[in-house]
Amino acid sequence: MPFDVLTIGRVGVDVYPLQTGVGLAEVTSFGKYLGGSPTNVAVAAARYGHSAAVITKTGRDPFGEFVRQALEGYGVDARFVGTSDIAPTPVTFCEIFPPDDFPLYFYRLPKAPDLDIEAGELDLDAVRDARIFWVTGTGLSEEPSRSATLAALATRAKAGATVFDLDWRPTFWKDTAWADPSQARAYYAEALRHTTVAVGNLDECEVATGEREPYAAAKALLAAGVELAVVKQGPKGVLAMDRDGATAEIPPVPVDVVNGLGAGDAFGGALCHGLLSGWDTRRTVTFANAAGAVVAGRLSCSDAMPIEAEVDAKLREASLASTSVERKA
Repeated sequence: MPFDVLTIGRVGVDVYPLQTGVGLAEVTSFGKYLGGSPTNVAVAAARYGHSAAVITKTGRDPFGEFVRQALEGYGVDARFVGTSDIAPTPVTFCEIFPPDDFPLYFYRLPKAPDLDIEAGELDLDAVRDARIFWVTGTGLSEEPSRSATLAALATRAKAGATVFDLDWRPTFWKDTAWADPSQARAYYAEALRHTTVAVGNLDECEVATGEREPYAAAKALLAAGVELAVVKQGPKGVLAMDRDGATAEIPPVPVDVVNGLGAGDAFGGALCHGLLSGWDTRRTVTFANAAGAVVAGRLSCSDAMPIEAEVDAKLREASLASTSVERKA
């Protein structure tokens, strides 16, 4: 049976402070959570009742076992989680300074196991048959992951929905791309040729296309080969544009931010849910935007992923708040 959502790429353990508003030097206790953007997207999709799996690798260590146990606990199939001997399972620390400062500290040296995925190890039938296949920019940052990601995309050949999370994290690029993002653009362009949906914030869109203005970035993504471009603009909301030129501008959802780090992954999982449910673009992106807001109001990432009823409740709350403001005006 094909998976509803199959993701490939980053995995690790998030070690998040249980105290907010202080630096790591002052933190006295931490929580341990499953982490890694494409992994969190798979978890989020599973929360909506979809079959999900992730293609990745861990180290040969207890944290690798934790990753497998956590995935199974969330209902995500771990059959494609391999093991690499090049390094331990990555660990990520963060500092939490709400509402908008969340420094991340990645321990992925000398090279993360999830970047050691070989093209020859892929189950290409699973990749081809999945209803949604999700890749990230980090997967392009280093070999052999880069070749494996591009091989999977070429094999899939835009079957179903193929989503490219632009996911620009310069610290993961060991070549000159970390200093000059345009060096990564050729790899992004190759991935976009095989992509039906592209998702990214303004910085990521600029890396992928050279364009930063939202409408210009969306048009550039469409010109690169995608059928739906989703441009996240932070406090200005989200712009979605399809190949026919139809646009949807979705305003932000008010939220008292606790930790904004998981919001993008929640958005991704909810985007998958909308696509699988056959919703139109506006409904899909509106729902995804609200899912991101739900998780931004919580501490962790994977543990925080909502079910559909929670997102619907957030949408009702936002609608009531908007109506109240309009009446006061």
